[in-house]
Amino acid sequence: MKDRISKEDIVRLYNIEITFFDDLESSGLIETEVIDNTTYLHYDQLSAFERFTNWHYDLDVNMAGLEIIHRLLQQIEELKGVRLEVKDNG
Repeated sequence: MKDRISKEDIVRLYNIEITFFDDLESSGLIETEVIDNTTYLHYDQLSAFERFTNWHYDLDVNMAGLEIIHRLLQQIEELKGVRLEVKDNG
């Protein structure tokens, strides 16, 4: 069962720069796995990768902007969780 895709395949299929993939990885926006000197992205990370790719290439959002947007969306999700807890306990 193949639950991952190689960095090389992603770069080719999505027609992106390899440096963009590397920047996503180094900033912690995506998590990869290295097996036999090949870098892989697990399929559960693919939707996040696609979202960042769309924001970057379609909306011209730079890496710093991607990091900020990602952090803000995480904070919104956390606040939604807190709101539900308060609502359930109230």
